[in-house]
Amino acid sequence: MTSIFSMGHTLTLTALTQPTRFHSVDMAQKLILPDLLFSQGFGTRRICAGLVQQGLVKIDTGLGLETQTQTDLLIEVANGTPFMVQGVLWQYHEKAYVLLHKPAGTECSHKPSAWPSVYSLLPTPLRQRPAKTGLQGVQAVGRLDQDTTGMLLLSDDGQFIHRMSSPKHHVPKVYELTTEDALEEKVVVKLLQGVVLNDDPAPVKAAACSLTGSHTMQLTLTEGKYHQVKRMLAATGHKVVQLHRSRIGEMSLAADLEPGQWRWLSEDELQALTRKQ
Repeated sequence: MTSIFSMGHTLTLTALTQPTRFHSVDMAQKLILPDLLFSQGFGTRRICAGLVQQGLVKIDTGLGLETQTQTDLLIEVANGTPFMVQGVLWQYHEKAYVLLHKPAGTECSHKPSAWPSVYSLLPTPLRQRPAKTGLQGVQAVGRLDQDTTGMLLLSDDGQFIHRMSSPKHHVPKVYELTTEDALEEKVVVKLLQGVVLNDDPAPVKAAACSLTGSHTMQLTLTEGKYHQVKRMLAATGHKVVQLHRSRIGEMSLAADLEPGQWRWLSEDELQALTRKQ
């Protein structure tokens, strides 16, 4: 049987060898093993039953990871419960909340036009998680341009995606940018007072802004218009040549998550992100 993991990007060690346990997000529930695998994106129920029957699945039922071949065996699981499929360690999550360090040269689209999709950086199970409506798998919370790097959240929880992307909730997003020409303090003043973009007569303001070098700036926004950072700087006469999202809400991008790598969000991070600002 072809490996269920072979169709996507290689799973990173940060995602697999240090499981994050969500102790209080939800109550434990009982599922038969094929349904558990199906809910986590390992294929159709028929494929999942075949994985179990062929002895390719191990799960912890209280005595450590053990091979289970019974397709009708009820397994008690909670967020973070470890299991193994075809020798690859995984963990159960009722809803998926992940952080990806987006590299340059990737598009936040399932049908990219010129660059590889960010979804190709994720393992197949995350891209195949079943959905009652809409697209299957995790979806990006907002979009970053192909040349923009940094924090990208993905989830299959529609309420979470709406909460994080809606301008009504004022979730601050911090960007580190570099411009082609030197910056002056008057640019900061303009951005804080508000600049007019070509598709809206209402001024758009930065929530916070400061110079960090002769050509660099840190800019905080609480809404996400199309190409907003680049257009705001263009309105002040400057061209952005490098853009990186370093922070969302109270959560910063850790230095140990390399471009192209992903990991699960912890319960504390999830609560911090969804806390009212």
